[in-house]
Parts: sequence; C-alpha cells; structure tokens
Amino acid sequence: MKTYLRILSYAKPYGRFVPVYILYALLAIIFGLLNFTLLKPLFDVIFEQVDSEVLSTYKEIPEFSFSVGYFSHLFNHYFLQVAEEYGKLGTLYYVCIIIVISVFLANLFTYLSGVVLAKVRATVIKRMRTDIFEKVSTLHIGYFSNERKGDLMSKMTNDVQEVENTIVQSLRVVFREPATIILYFAVLFFMSVKLTLFTILIIPISGAIIGGITRRLKRKAVESQQSLGRIVNILDETLGGMRVIKAFNAEWFMGRKFDEETDQYAGVNINMARKNELASPISQFLGVTVVAGILVYGGSLVLSGESSLSASDFITYIIIFTQVLNPAKEISRAVSNIQRGIASADRIFEVIDTQSQIKNPSNPKEFKSFGKSIQFENVSFGYESELVIKDVSFILEKGKTIALVGPSGGGKSTLADLVPRFYDPSQGKILIDGLDLREIRLEDLRKQMGIVTQESILFNDTVYNNIAFGSENASEEEVIEAAKIANAHSFIMDLEEGYETSIGERGSKLSGGQRQRISIARAVLENPAILILDEATSALDSESELLVQEALTKLMENRTTLVIAHRLSTIQHADRILVIEKGEIIQSGTHTDLMNQKGMYQKLSSIQSV
Repeated sequence: MKTYLRILSYAKPYGRFVPVYILYALLAIIFGLLNFTLLKPLFDVIFEQVDSEVLSTYKEIPEFSFSVGYFSHLFNHYFLQVAEEYGKLGTLYYVCIIIVISVFLANLFTYLSGVVLAKVRATVIKRMRTDIFEKVSTLHIGYFSNERKGDLMSKMTNDVQEVENTIVQSLRVVFREPATIILYFAVLFFMSVKLTLFTILIIPISGAIIGGITRRLKRKAVESQQSLGRIVNILDETLGGMRVIKAFNAEWFMGRKFDEETDQYAGVNINMARKNELASPISQFLGVTVVAGILVYGGSLVLSGESSLSASDFITYIIIFTQVLNPAKEISRAVSNIQRGIASADRIFEVIDTQSQIKNPSNPKEFKSFGKSIQFENVSFGYESELVIKDVSFILEKGKTIALVGPSGGGKSTLADLVPRFYDPSQGKILIDGLDLREIRLEDLRKQMGIVTQESILFNDTVYNNIAFGSENASEEEVIEAAKIANAHSFIMDLEEGYETSIGERGSKLSGGQRQRISIARAVLENPAILILDEATSALDSESELLVQEALTKLMENRTTLVIAHRLSTIQHADRILVIEKGEIIQSGTHTDLMNQKGMYQKLSSIQSV
C-alpha cells in the first residue's frame, strides 16, 4: 500500500483531477444504476402489476427536494400520466426512452471520467520517468560500476511501462468500482435488508480465495522484471560488442546465454499467468454460485410470502446484484495486476532512493575562477576495502603541467578522477586555491575543467551539436574556431553535410582520430582553466596521433594540465612527471631528472624506444 500511495503522489497536486473525476464517476454510476432501477416499472407494465391505488398517490407533482424520494415520485407522476393517456404500450415506450437517455448519460460520464484518468496517468508516468532519469544523471560514477547498464535501462523503460500498464490504469478501480458497489448495495438494502445481508455473508468467501491467489503473484513479478533486466543487458552487450563476437565466432555463446535467460523469463511468466488467469474464472464461478444461492433463498422468500418483494422487485434485485459482480471482478483483476506493477515500482524506487556518495555541500564556498593551485594532501582512495591510491601528495600550480605515468592498473586514472570529484578520497583531502573540493559546488568546480579521455564519448547527433555539447550560448563562429584549434575543421568540411553531418552511434561514422579531435574541440569551446587528459592519444595510429597531439598542445597552452600518458614521448616537456605504481608515487621529477635515475621511468622509456 505504501508503494501504491507513493506512485499516486506523482499525480500531485490532486486538486485539478480529483473533484472533476469524482463528479463524472458518480454521475456515471448513478445513471448506470438508474438503468436497472427503471426495469421495475417496466416489468410492472409487462406483468400487469400496476396498482391503481398506489399510483393515485403520484397524481400531484411533489414539492422539490434533493432526495431519492422526490425524483422517484416525479418519475412515477409522469409514468402515471403516460399510463392513463397512452396505455401499456405508451408506458413501455416512455420507460424505454428514459432508459436509453440514462444509458447515454452513463456512457458519456464514463468517457469523461476516463479522459480525466488519462491525464492523471500521463502526469504520473511523465513525472516518474523524469524523476528516475534525473536521479540516474546525478548519481556518482561509482554507482554505474556496480550496476548492470541493461538492468538500469530496463528499470527506466520496462518497469515504468509496467507501472503505467497495471497500477496507473487501475486507478479507476480504486475509486469508481468501490463506489459502484457501495451505491448498488445501498439500493439493494433499500429493496430488501434481509436478502442483502444474506449476500454480504457469502461474498467475502470468494474474496478470500482470490486474495490468496494474488498474494503469490508479487514474488514472481519481481523475478520477471529482474529477468527482463538481464535480457536487456545481454542485448546491450551483444549490440555493443558485435565486432568482437563475430571476430571470435562467439555468436553461439551469446545465443545460448540469451536463450537461457529468455527461458527463465518465459518460465516465470507462465507461472504468473497460471495464477493470474485463475483469478477470473474462479471469481466468475463464485459469482454465479452466489447468484444461484440468492435465487434459491430469495425465491423461496417471495414464493412463501415471507418477503415484501414482488416478482418484478425480485427480478430487478437479481439484475442489480449481477451488476455488483462486474466491479467486484474488476477489483480482483486489478489487485492481481497491481502486484506486478508494485514489483516494478519497487525496482524504480530502489534507484530513486539511492543516495549519491558525491553531494554538494550544504553551505558551499564561493569559487568563481581557478587562480593558484591544486594540492593533494595525503590522499588515499579505494573502491571497496582495498586502497587503490595510497597516501599521495603533490601540488599542481596554475599554468603548469603534471604528467602521470606508470604500469597499467597503478591508479593513474583514479587519481585524475578525484580532481573533478567523480569520487571523494577515503582519506586526506584535495585543495583547489586552498579550498577543499568538498566545500565547493560541483557545478562551479567542473565548470573550470575540461576532460579528454582515451575513449571519445560522442553522441548520435551532428558534428556541430557534439562540439557545442553543454554550451548553451555557443555561436557558430566559436564552434568553428574550436574545431580549427583541434585540427578538426578541415575533415569536418570534407564531410557530406559539414558541421550538420550526423556522426552515428558513438561517432561510428568517424575514425578514431576524428572522434578524438571532436572531443578536443568540445573541450576547447569550454575554454577550461584546468585540463585533464587521460591517455588521449594511446589508441590512435601514428598519423592521427600527430594531429591529435598537435591539437592537444594548442589546447594546453597557458592552462593547468594533469595528463595521463602511455607514450612517454608525448609528455617529455611536462613541468613535472609523477611515476605511479600500485597507487603510490615512486618517482618524481622532470624527464631529464628521471632519465638520469635508474628507476621505473627509465625502464619504461627504454622499452618504448626499442
């Protein structure tokens, strides 16, 4: 119930929905009920049970009052007039016309109430999708290392869709069906208290049986959505790694993996379907059984004269009671479906409730521009319990370049990730112009930085939009100038549509060097004071490397740079080189200093020069 109410909270403010929906729904119920209560005078005409003495009381128009008695008296007044003037056939026409009008109005207000619910559904799903997207966008980088991307995508798409298909669409059942049952039972009580009490004693039995079935659905629903998340993950890995799969003739392996997961998904859903489909026939069977019981019990009362109900009253009573069964079945079906929606909603709220480990300070210090230095003071960091960075200290002064080199897995990229606060140190602190990074707003901090990584992260959009990514007010001239600095303008102009050329998924239509130069142009456009270059040329061929390195050299001019290098030839002019091994600084100095030492740097240099 708590999860259900939380979903409904996404429809706030309720003020613009609830009053209108309640009005339409009540009118639909009332006119629907009127359709069946009008059957009594119809049967009276057909069975010639119109009592002239009773009808004589309805000759006068009653004084207006907003009550059932007034409208009943008014109907009977005109009913009597028609009966006297046109006879039985005219009375039959009169009642049928009223029924047709009532049915039209019942369906009209049902339609209008459905339109209101559609607006509620659209509002809930829009806000839920926005909420989970914003949460995922603001979570710390470490969260995505522990979560499968496919499962996250499934939560943001399939689970949200499941909530829409089951829970939000069941909103009608939450109010209208219970209200229908209450109003119908009010009429049934009005007709016969004794018979209605008998029906109320029988109905809970069927409710208990159906409830037992639905309680078993939620666990299977959770398994179903988890399995679907794994399927999406396999699809994502297959599509993203198609080159490797084909190169290693591993289609059979991914096929078997996919087949096993879809078998699991199918099995869980078949199990759910058995229980879900069982609810409807059981409820129908129990409903017919209850009606049969009422026919036996009520019929015996009418035939023995122990009930005040006439034959036409009793037939009308049975017809109205059968209409109670439909909303009751809708409720039981909705409860079954809601279990699946609740399972999906729980998975969504699990993400929404996740707290980012990287947060803005409650009272941030003002930081408008970078002016002095970045200082690491005894910094240690570990993703889990084991430390990846161990007691690292150094100072990167404004306008200087520090290069990080060393064996793979030594912690160089992790060290660089601490500067824009993708992670926070486990121990020690990082200062920028004397301020702890954790005291500065993330937006203010990252605004001062430009990052170019080994993998060029581009989007399925135009060249222009990829360069201008994140820059709201960039002009065309500024974009072109940034591309020129990044040695990208020439090849961009050779593309079919120039800057308006779509580059495909992750820039697949471009070469590695071209993608990297687009990434550099994006960083140039931001005009950052601090640059972080993470092995930006290591995956390129010699020609592309020269072009990219030239672009990087232009980008680094008069900027503070932290560069991670695989090829030592690219960082020989760095103001300081730090050699990192197993998370520790084992050497420090200029290229000349380190070459004069017999250590890791000289060893790496000699290997690369071979």
